[in-house]
Amino acid sequence: MRAGVVRIASWIRSAPVTYAWLFVLLVTTIAQHTLAPGVVDRILGRRSTNLENLSEHPMRAMVGSLFWLDGAYWLPYLIGFTVFLAVAERWLGTGRFVIVGLAGHVLATLASQGLLDLAIGHGRADPSLRDAVDVGVSYFMAAVVGVLAYRLTSWWRWIYAAVVLATVVTPLVVGAPDFTDAGHFAATVIGLALYPITRGRPRLRSPLHWFRR
Repeated sequence: MRAGVVRIASWIRSAPVTYAWLFVLLVTTIAQHTLAPGVVDRILGRRSTNLENLSEHPMRAMVGSLFWLDGAYWLPYLIGFTVFLAVAERWLGTGRFVIVGLAGHVLATLASQGLLDLAIGHGRADPSLRDAVDVGVSYFMAAVVGVLAYRLTSWWRWIYAAVVLATVVTPLVVGAPDFTDAGHFAATVIGLALYPITRGRPRLRSPLHWFRR
């Protein structure tokens, strides 16, 4: 039991940004479940990366949206952060990890909201979407998931990249895609484009050792 606790503590210490961020998300998720709905709506509205906020308070929107979850379910993020974000932070180092994630978050937000603005201007989207609630960490995560393709070598890399791309392309070609679907695709492509930032980092011949440094 003690050895297991030590290993868990060591793992958490090796990915400090991932788990500090996850703790903040736990706090804000609890707040979403305990505060009055009207209060939550105001908080999320001020921190959403929508067209209205990006035009008036871009920094507040970009930063604030990263600390709230759309839907307020925390446990799936504990799993996702451990399987992807913690692995990436341990592999790339904290600095490179943050650069990849923020590149995906910022650039995919601008791309998706730019497409939405064009769609509204051409009458193909509801103008009320200018102030839609849009918070969460999914673009950051998508970029990190994308760059992790380069942690693998040989044909495993191509299988991983194909699965990741299929996951984000499918919503664009099936059903009625929205601006967040475009954002997830953009963030993933950004992560895949950041191969240069992975140079010099160790590679894996098999995903069986995914959680190693």
